[in-house]
Amino acid sequence: MYLILFVLDDTKCLEDVLQAWEECGVNGITILPSTGLAKLRQRKSALRENLPLMPSLQDIIRHAEQMNRTLFTIVEDDKMVDAVVHATQSVVGDLNEPNTGVMAVLPLARAYGLHRKTNAGL
Repeated sequence: MYLILFVLDDTKCLEDVLQAWEECGVNGITILPSTGLAKLRQRKSALRENLPLMPSLQDIIRHAEQMNRTLFTIVEDDKMVDAVVHATQSVVGDLNEPNTGVMAVLPLARAYGLHRKTNAGL
């Protein structure tokens, strides 16, 4: 089993990446808002902890747009890792190019609490 971590730079691609992952067989994906040091230094307000007490919808949207999205999932084997990498690059482009994202794949010795989808009840 492997843990795939992907930091998506362009959040406008999020839905397309999620769909591509699901189409290649990923069962569960966790999505977290995140930011990196470079983006924090570049925009000085990337974390925007200074949102007004009563923020407008525009304040909230602007804050969300400044964040990356970190996706993670657990997959069974190398074949699935390759499928997820291919699916990701089909949406965002070559991950070796700037402003696409960063992906890491880590081997897992154990994982608990995984609930696989089955055809039972369909």
